[in-house]
Amino acid sequence: QAQLVEAGGGSVPVGGSLTLSCVASGYNVSGNCMAWFRRAPGKERQGVAHILPFSGYKSYHPAVKGRFTISKDNDKNALYLQMNSVESEDTAVYTCAAGGPACNIASGGGPVPSEYRLWGRGTQVTVAA
Repeated sequence: QAQLVEAGGGSVPVGGSLTLSCVASGYNVSGNCMAWFRRAPGKERQGVAHILPFSGYKSYHPAVKGRFTISKDNDKNALYLQMNSVESEDTAVYTCAAGGPACNIASGGGPVPSEYRLWGRGTQVTVAA
């Protein structure tokens, strides 16, 4: 059964850095769109970043562009999110998601949630002032 398992969440001070990882089993990271989403308390789910399978093209939500970097390791079948210069507004549950071989870019940047069909359980990131 295909699944995604995130790790790396925790508490980080404002301005600090954190790296999230997502390991896929039963699903091919290299040939499919992969993304990170987040949901803050009381807010809608937000597409953070995604990476296309063949071109490696990356797209980000404007709120994280220039601070976060999405990457993947096809050999490890894993996805990563490097978070730098974090802000209190980055506090959320971060979830890894896998889509198909083709995907669109949301208006303004980042992934389109409806295009992703396999989701992890998420990992909590708390930015402490």
